[in-house]
Amino acid sequence: MELRVTRWKRYGHDRLYANLPEGTAVGWADAKTGEITVLVAEYRDDVMAVLTDHLRNNPEPVAPQRTPRTSKAEGPPLLPPLTAADDLSTNRPGESLLDKSGPGLIKRFVLQLLRRPAEWDSWRKGLAGEQRVGAELNRLERHGWRVLHSILLAEKVDVDHLLIGPGGVFSINTKHHHKRAVWVGDDSVKVDHGKPAPYARKSRAEAKRVARVLERYCGFPVPVEPVLVFVGVTDLKVVATQLSVRVYRERDVAALAPLSGVLTVEQVEQVYTVARHRQAWSQVPPAAT
Repeated sequence: MELRVTRWKRYGHDRLYANLPEGTAVGWADAKTGEITVLVAEYRDDVMAVLTDHLRNNPEPVAPQRTPRTSKAEGPPLLPPLTAADDLSTNRPGESLLDKSGPGLIKRFVLQLLRRPAEWDSWRKGLAGEQRVGAELNRLERHGWRVLHSILLAEKVDVDHLLIGPGGVFSINTKHHHKRAVWVGDDSVKVDHGKPAPYARKSRAEAKRVARVLERYCGFPVPVEPVLVFVGVTDLKVVATQLSVRVYRERDVAALAPLSGVLTVEQVEQVYTVARHRQAWSQVPPAAT
């Protein structure tokens, strides 16, 4: 069996992964210590041979190779069995906003009569935006994608939507600006030429948090791209230098459907299994912005 070796450096780790031709990781080696971990026992001999060869040709000194261990002994941490209470796949778009109680009918009428903005209006618009984007994302499931909505993180901040599929993982942030013009720059967004908002910077930080969780429990690199989706805008302008965050109107998220070549079918299911588990997200700290 011919295995392909790729290098992965992140969070202080330096690893060489042995992958099957379609991309599934079957083993890895610590480039610093020379220790090899076999993920799939069936490919033990092939993993040992190809990683030993790469370690031998590595210019960095490594410690003597130790006895390989199976993934059950030294693999990624395991989540507890999934229960109905911890299954995020049942979340509806805007789930975290559905439980928010707004003012009573009379108070809402008075606020509207006086034309005073209320926090409830912001919740209502946010919910409507997430529901519209969620409906568009759910249509991508027939193209092999998995979708999760309203993932609550440790400090009551939530990821609006998470899209997982052959083209990778996308952390999606929804912004509802009805009948407004939006300009998107490298680190900020302006609505109707107003005060800059750090939407882009926060979206990148959110994607990094998502990647840290998924890679911790999956045991292989999981690329996560940040996405900003604007709902109800009259005009959307993205500056030419903005390459680190994908930007769409709500109906344009269908452009993600044909993307492929990043995750195998098996990896998609593995990532989805981790992402849908509420306890995977309960301890993740914020990433540096």
